[in-house]
Amino acid sequence: MTEANRTRVTLTVAGMTCRDCERRVEQALAQAGAIHPQADWQRGLVTFFIEPGADLERFRAAVRAADSPSHQYVPGDVTVSPGSRPREATGSPERFDTDLLIIGGGSAGFAAAIEARQLGARVMMVEQGILGGTCVNIGCVPSKFFLRAAEVAHLAATAPYQGIRTHLDGIDLPALRSEQRSLIATLRQEKYEELVDFYGWELLRGTARFLDPETVAVGERRIRPRTVLLATGARPAMPPIPGLPDVPYLTSTTALELEQVPGSLIILGAGYVALELGQAFLRLGTAVTLLQRRPRLLPDLDERLATGLQERLAAEGMRFALGTTVQRVERTAGGVRVVALRAGREEIVEAEALLVATGRTPNTESLDLAVAGIATDERGAPLVDSTLRTTNPRVYAAGDVTRLPQFVSVAAAAGRLAARNALLGEERTLNLRAVPTVVFTDPQVATVGFSVAEAAAEGFLVVTGFAPAAAIARERVNLQDAGGVLVVADAETDRLLGVQAVASAAGELIDAATLAVASRLTLTDLREHLAPYLTSAEGLRLAALAVTQDVSHLSCCA
Repeated sequence: MTEANRTRVTLTVAGMTCRDCERRVEQALAQAGAIHPQADWQRGLVTFFIEPGADLERFRAAVRAADSPSHQYVPGDVTVSPGSRPREATGSPERFDTDLLIIGGGSAGFAAAIEARQLGARVMMVEQGILGGTCVNIGCVPSKFFLRAAEVAHLAATAPYQGIRTHLDGIDLPALRSEQRSLIATLRQEKYEELVDFYGWELLRGTARFLDPETVAVGERRIRPRTVLLATGARPAMPPIPGLPDVPYLTSTTALELEQVPGSLIILGAGYVALELGQAFLRLGTAVTLLQRRPRLLPDLDERLATGLQERLAAEGMRFALGTTVQRVERTAGGVRVVALRAGREEIVEAEALLVATGRTPNTESLDLAVAGIATDERGAPLVDSTLRTTNPRVYAAGDVTRLPQFVSVAAAAGRLAARNALLGEERTLNLRAVPTVVFTDPQVATVGFSVAEAAAEGFLVVTGFAPAAAIARERVNLQDAGGVLVVADAETDRLLGVQAVASAAGELIDAATLAVASRLTLTDLREHLAPYLTSAEGLRLAALAVTQDVSHLSCCA
């Protein structure tokens, strides 16, 4: 009988209180004929595989018989999953040290490890640095903390409402960084470090590298895993600009570690990171200039929305040098100088500091992927098929190390999917039809689904509706006059294809839009649902109404 014919069983067991209990229950079940039993005392269950027709009562009896003088084990509910079968592998299970070896301890790696342990698999994880990866340590958490702090400082300094008098006494950046580090440490412990013991996998500290297609070395240890997941993430990429290696520059990581606000800052790039950090430093008193090669800000965004955002940022004092090609970077006595070409003319921009925000590159150089038979692209990212399997059929990849969209939500979803495909032999594919994106500027920028150009390229007969900020009551109350909400739909079926928004709470609005796009809702659905009044999210309904009427001529909630 092959492994592919076996069935997975989950049995709840009361009375387990420690790792010794796990071993006792696993041994009893193995002696009764259970295959690959994996107990988890903290969750009170054990998973194992059985041959077709096996008597489940035999395994219940084995658990009861495993009692010790100090512990009584009580078998409970049984869940049988005929469709969940272990991946067939050559050789006996004993030849493998673990079912799944995860290289990388970030969002994708942890999502995969949790999924794998819930499937009853043996899991090892290798991490050479700090657990938690980019998001909690150097990305989402510290950057959004910094942005919110800068927003509070801006509100204190500007007091946009008449009749409200306030002022900003000053910025204590070292104190802010201390609070930021404390938050990061707490979340890292709660969301990552404590989960290793809670779910029960082995954590190895060190650098992993392939010795051959089936063997991974971590220091002096040699591991033969049944399957492998690459989840090593990415880091800021440095463009090949003459002089850049010779000048002090900031990245998205080091910019969030500064304990002194620079007087002036040049930012290379005008994407999400550049806009978010640029506005944050601007609001803390830095003179900011953004240089970008493309002639328009956020070119995939509707021009009305992109222009509204740029005008809002410019009103706060941000300078834009779009359509600019950097020729070289030089060190000066006071900081850095960037020499660039714009419209055929040479321009020079000088500042105290330089932030490079021009993309990211995968962390794969220490893995020896070629030895494992894993093909990569020109950046070194492992090539994967639609199931996230690499050119080595035993190895999968997920998260920022791949060419998938670099969002933590995508990384976690990919990690879960890759774990199931690797362990169960499933061939699920990642559905990226409705991936929400958010730029946490003020106002926020959020999108999901197709833009107008993308929908047209897919062959849809496109219809759009646009509700400007002036038509959304919440934006008026917030004194936020930039942007609005755009819906993109199929004129033939009325189905919603995409949403773009620039609004005070566009990041919250886009969650509802993501559900609408993923669930294939129509413009009629959006028009007829009850939208909560005086929210930015109401703009979604107004944009759907705007397809056929002028929403500036509607009463409240009409």
